[in-house]
Amino acid sequence: MKRPTAVQLLKKYAVITIGSLIYAASVALFLDPNNIAPGGVSGIAIIISSFTESIPTGTWIIILNVPILLAGAFLLGARFLISTVYSVAVSSLAMNLMTRYIKPVTDDLLLAAVAGGLLMAVGLGLVFRERATTGGSDVIVRMLKLKFKHLSTGAVFLITDGLIVAATFFAFGRFDITMYAAISLMIQSFLINRILYGFDEARIVYIISDKDRVIGGRLLAELDVGATYLSGEGAYTENDKEVLMCVVKMRALPEVRELVRQEDKAAFMFVTKATSVFGEGFKDHNDADL
Repeated sequence: MKRPTAVQLLKKYAVITIGSLIYAASVALFLDPNNIAPGGVSGIAIIISSFTESIPTGTWIIILNVPILLAGAFLLGARFLISTVYSVAVSSLAMNLMTRYIKPVTDDLLLAAVAGGLLMAVGLGLVFRERATTGGSDVIVRMLKLKFKHLSTGAVFLITDGLIVAATFFAFGRFDITMYAAISLMIQSFLINRILYGFDEARIVYIISDKDRVIGGRLLAELDVGATYLSGEGAYTENDKEVLMCVVKMRALPEVRELVRQEDKAAFMFVTKATSVFGEGFKDHNDADL
């Protein structure tokens, strides 16, 4: 792998800084003041700091992150550790400063849960896109994905953070706060997936038609959609059959359906989801799994 240039590094750490500040704002201005702990080390820190007011949440996040970062350094490498330590330092320091000098935005639990969850997802998403984390469960998620690559980041967050959300009930003795923490966590899970994997999911389209060559030509000429002809055999007729396969973005699917309808109303067509597509028109092959 080529070493990044100075400009690339500057861009990387600028994005990490912005993401870390957004993450800090979500905790300091919305979640922490309302005792909403939506999972992760930040959630644990919010719970602990509510009982130890002399040590702020940002400081607890640093303390709790030390053993996790040491484990992450062995499994994820020094380059990962440097960017993550930077993100943890920026977010924790900013969190403490915001808590000290900026008043909480709202004391409405629903608004705090929604806005806090949204901001946290945006912050985490930006940091994750630059192959860093804000520490805590982010690191645990990255380590889990080394073994379970098929799991989406949002789904892993939902599993690992669910127990911490449940712990808020025993910490604060209020079911409503636990429910708002769960709402915030669900928002995070949904939005992190959208930020990392995109809002415009792709679809795999299979078309079986006697006019497959005509349809394939029109897909390429009119919609700029590439296609592949797969060899098949009819189970009943035992005749050779070509299957046309193409991958299209969701917004182009209605046009593909209309084109197939125009050419062959008897065509057999089925569509499946594709959440990770690499190649021309989609994600670059150099993009690592997040």
